[in-house]
Amino acid sequence: MTNIKNIGHVCPTDDNGYILNDSSLKKVKPEFLKIIVEATEHYKTNLGLDLHSVYIRGSIPRGMGINGVSDLDTIAITNKDINDIDLKWVNKSELELNKKFDNVTGVEFNFYHIDDVLETTRFSIISFMIKTYSVCVYGEDLSIYLPSYKADKTLGNEHLFNLKSQIEQAKEDLDGNNDIEDILDCCVWIMKIIVRAGFALVIEEENKYTRDLFPAYKIFSKYYPEKEAEMKQALKYAIKPVADKNEIIDFLDEIGSWIVNESEKWLQVHNPKKLSKMEM
Repeated sequence: MTNIKNIGHVCPTDDNGYILNDSSLKKVKPEFLKIIVEATEHYKTNLGLDLHSVYIRGSIPRGMGINGVSDLDTIAITNKDINDIDLKWVNKSELELNKKFDNVTGVEFNFYHIDDVLETTRFSIISFMIKTYSVCVYGEDLSIYLPSYKADKTLGNEHLFNLKSQIEQAKEDLDGNNDIEDILDCCVWIMKIIVRAGFALVIEEENKYTRDLFPAYKIFSKYYPEKEAEMKQALKYAIKPVADKNEIIDFLDEIGSWIVNESEKWLQVHNPKKLSKMEM
């Protein structure tokens, strides 16, 4: 039986409703500092002058990292277009760090070109991440150049616009797949998307934002009590994935059609032009 713990919180906001970044290096627990340093060194060694800055995001920089449970999400901002950079070293570096450190479930390297981060006429998830829930651990902090964000339809659209294709992709990836680790990873990925999409459906009513799964599930259930059980199951799958691909596909068929239909209704109201990235 999967135990659901009341972990996570809604992002704090200022008096004008702008989301405040509550991540800080000072909040990082001592046991995670060494792996952050080593991950940063991998970026510096392999990217050299192409590296602009490095960030960490997620539970660890918010002081909520759990030893042996949390993963380390890192972001590198590059001075050169990603397509022009040799990234063959990434898998080796991730494997090396995962083998060396058992206090995290995994290390993830991500790359974005600086021009993409600083283009903010339309909503950008990477710019949003850096501004609201990441902390710079190397280089110049770009957050000072980025706009402030509110929990509104531009953010909700990010979670709902591609929902249908993401669910379809998950089902396609699972169908005929016998790789246990791949099935488990897919289960976690799509269930997190579904829980966060559920919250996005009510973001305009709440004027709040969270990436944490438990508060997202609780707030969603307040508006859709008839779907509370299904969303609770999605949360359980995200926390403790199952290797039965047919079970996952059946569940996606069950909740998927409903939440996709709701997302389409939401888009008709809040994004009738069907813009993938809404204007800020």
